[in-house]
Amino acid sequence: MLYVSDIISRFNGKLLCGDENMILDNFCKDTRIIKNGDIYVGIKGESFDGNNFYADAFDKGAKACILDNTTLVDTDRYGDKTIILVDNTLECIGKLAKYKRSLLNIPVVAITGSVGKTSTKDMVASVLSTKYKVLKTEGNNNNNIGLPFTILRYKDEDVMVIEMGMNHFGEIEHLADIGRPDVAVITNIGQSHIENLGSREGIFKAKMEMTKLFTKDNTLIVNGDDDYLSKTKGMGEYKVVYYGITNPENDVYAKDIENNGLNGIKFTAVVDGGE
Repeated sequence: MLYVSDIISRFNGKLLCGDENMILDNFCKDTRIIKNGDIYVGIKGESFDGNNFYADAFDKGAKACILDNTTLVDTDRYGDKTIILVDNTLECIGKLAKYKRSLLNIPVVAITGSVGKTSTKDMVASVLSTKYKVLKTEGNNNNNIGLPFTILRYKDEDVMVIEMGMNHFGEIEHLADIGRPDVAVITNIGQSHIENLGSREGIFKAKMEMTKLFTKDNTLIVNGDDDYLSKTKGMGEYKVVYYGITNPENDVYAKDIENNGLNGIKFTAVVDGGE
């Protein structure tokens, strides 16, 4: 459980007014969808400053606001509300999510790759939900804003499935540091964002940032049919599992594949040589 006092003591926050013992839950950054009792986070965008909408958030029922620009804050009008000032709201949310993740004793599965991240995330979550209560990334909110907000939505789920996207070097490493996945899945190494990363080799290195914090207790699951990902074994002490289509050299592969159009695809899964 997170409290206002955690922001003050751990992340250099300042309580402008309100209750430092208030529980922090149900975070929201968009006043258009904010609900009664939410915690509003004012984030600066390229063309707007979310701090400017704090009054709208309170008028729509927010119980607290986390801001990094309070030049327009009317503490006389909203003195009975809770307002926390931080150095940078985006950095604060990332640190708060990382701290919350450290308090959770549940497995986290992270999905990345050039294409297929969202579909794979949804499929993994769907399979796990047959047995467990699952928290997953909504849509493709997979960046340094979406991932922290996903973790901060945690209530009482048994497992978390989070998607991680990137455009530049260092972004996956940053997201992995926040989410600390136990298991990571990389779908493929394609051409997406090659203009920022220089080559497929660069994209491969950027995706593999996911494993920088891995130990022998972690597992990396990769597409063994991909020419880059098929070379990952031995790159670290973590376990590597290869999956793919028809290739028996993969740990998991499909055979007897039948494409039935709208009725789906039928196949036999072969795992470690057994069907």
